[in-house]
Amino acid sequence: MSTDILARALASSGGGKHGSRRGSEPEGAPFLDAYSQAVIEVAEQVRPAVVNVSVWGRRHSPWEDPPSGNGSGIVIAPDGLVVTNYHVVEGTRKVELTFADGEEAEAEVLGLDAASDLAALRANAADLPAVEFGDADELRVGQLVLAIGSPYGFHSTVTAGVVSALGRSMRSAAGRLIDNVIQTDAAINPGNSGGPLVTSHARVVGLNTAAIGRGAGIGFAIPVNETTRRVISALITHGIYRRAYLGIAGRERPLYAREARRLTREQASGVEVAEVESAGPAQVAGIRAGDVIVAMDGEPVTGMAALQKVLSPERIDKFVELELVRRDQRQELTVRLGEWPTR
Repeated sequence: MSTDILARALASSGGGKHGSRRGSEPEGAPFLDAYSQAVIEVAEQVRPAVVNVSVWGRRHSPWEDPPSGNGSGIVIAPDGLVVTNYHVVEGTRKVELTFADGEEAEAEVLGLDAASDLAALRANAADLPAVEFGDADELRVGQLVLAIGSPYGFHSTVTAGVVSALGRSMRSAAGRLIDNVIQTDAAINPGNSGGPLVTSHARVVGLNTAAIGRGAGIGFAIPVNETTRRVISALITHGIYRRAYLGIAGRERPLYAREARRLTREQASGVEVAEVESAGPAQVAGIRAGDVIVAMDGEPVTGMAALQKVLSPERIDKFVELELVRRDQRQELTVRLGEWPTR
């Protein structure tokens, strides 16, 4: 579907500047109707590819007992390939999927990646409806999104909201830092984890992963972009994804004019270091909170997605040159990168 569903619905609603109004319909009603129709169309297109994930094994009990946990997942290929969150299936002995039509199938865990909170599963199934991925790097703050999943076990629940912020960093349930996550106000609750965050184009741009219990309207999703696709492909093929490890939490930040003047290249943004992990490569090299990383081995680092891209497997245990701005001064530091733990 190349045409934006919301734009198409608005065009057909008669709700434009010169659109007609029906009877005593309140002002703005056509736009509300178009919004509803857009949400309905996206939900109908994506919900068949969303599965409920039930897990056993987090406590010592027979499999016939009730599941010890549940989450959501998305079918990414008709032959039974499913993606969910790492924290949904980590440490389990049995995983069972319930599809939109009510059919159930046991699933094998193909691979896990704690750093991105992703897991790949395969079920013995065929001819399944599958999602289409979008590109989270093209998202804009304020953009309409839907979250679909099984909160508290209620299958195929749909909520709508907007992209509240981009490039956030958060700690997973296991305490690991996850960078470049999407913040949304679409309602996300326990059981939504692993379900899709979807645009009005019906493209999956994120996997819902967490909500702040004390903060109504604050949820997070793992972005679907080039890096995520590489991780998923590696999990399916090899069971793990190896990545270089710097040991920071960061966020994209525009460069001030005085900072940009210190650089040898034109660059509008970099990665501001928000937190440095104890005894990690960054701390050993002398990187501090507040530093703005702008390049690695000469490759521009304009945001968290760009940083994740350059932290590629071939740089594990290698020395790299980091260019950064500290207190308006350009500096270069040599860092020996480590490797992210695969579990």
